[in-house]
Amino acid sequence: MAGRFAQLYRDADRFLQEYTEGLRAQDLGRVFRREAPDAYRALIRDHGRDEEPGLWPRIRVAFLALSYQLTPARRALFALGLVLGLVGLLELDIRLGFGLIDLWELVAPLGIGLLVLVLTLELADRIRVRDELEVARKQQRDLLPEDSPPIPGFTVSHSYRTANTVGGDYYDFLPLEDGRWLLVAGDASGHGMSAALLMVIAKTALEIGADRNSSPDSVAGVVHRALQGTGGRRGFLTLFCGRLTPETGTLEHVCAAHPFPLVRRVGGEIEELGEGSLPLGLPREPRLSTRTTDLGPGDLLLLYSDGLPETVNPRTKETFGYERIRRALARGGSPAKVHDQILSEYTSFLGGEAPTDDQSLVVLGRNPEG
Repeated sequence: MAGRFAQLYRDADRFLQEYTEGLRAQDLGRVFRREAPDAYRALIRDHGRDEEPGLWPRIRVAFLALSYQLTPARRALFALGLVLGLVGLLELDIRLGFGLIDLWELVAPLGIGLLVLVLTLELADRIRVRDELEVARKQQRDLLPEDSPPIPGFTVSHSYRTANTVGGDYYDFLPLEDGRWLLVAGDASGHGMSAALLMVIAKTALEIGADRNSSPDSVAGVVHRALQGTGGRRGFLTLFCGRLTPETGTLEHVCAAHPFPLVRRVGGEIEELGEGSLPLGLPREPRLSTRTTDLGPGDLLLLYSDGLPETVNPRTKETFGYERIRRALARGGSPAKVHDQILSEYTSFLGGEAPTDDQSLVVLGRNPEG
């Protein structure tokens, strides 16, 4: 008998460890501190415009908003399950023709069972969507460079991280027939699937534009016209596009509302590249003008999306900020060292929280002479 209880204890302990694997106390806190308020705001987005103050009006709006996310059949089961569960919790009695029956014994389990059924059906739908998004994520990763590009005389370190399964940040290194390289970094409006679709359209337009005329302003113009026809009123893209001549380090570039790239000169000075402009894809034509800079031996070029500096720490409400990026770049080092330094500070800043926006980071350095 003792051996049997010992085995049961070991099985229960093993199950508990597997069930709670990866669980952290801060994750539980985030559910109430961040995820629950975000979920409430998302639910009432189309139902809470005329919301009255007070607890019960908020509960009513949340219930209706949650219910209308379900199909009519699941909505009916959800409401019935809630009613039966509440009746059972109140431990009401009802007198029928054949005697007194305690509804807690019959009704509450039935109500809970209906709620579990609705939850199971919704989770099954979510699993199917997740599987489709996972396929989309893999396809999107195939659109981004996996290894460092073989740009003669240059070294590149880069990374990409999405807030959701798929995202709208984009960067690439496109070799041109004349030996030059097109360096591009973009950020599509929004998050998730809509931003990813904009990113795919932009990538296709970039490649078409580079084949026709590789000048940065011409390529940006092709992307702008492509997004105007397909992106809709809310679909736009910020873009940095530069054409690099590896032999001389000459970089011709345009910047359409993208965070200005930073150049660290070998002597430690920091320069911004770019000029103010509207994003691509809006009804108004952006004013794009090509500028030129030279990257000398030992110089570093830093490209990033606004998801990096605009990340907010949910506990302190502080933004990561542009100054942290500049300071990390100012310390210098190899492209890999600068890249890893910025990401290390960014990870520490988040403190275990998940990012709320996509972020991409590219550090390109011209190799020192000798």
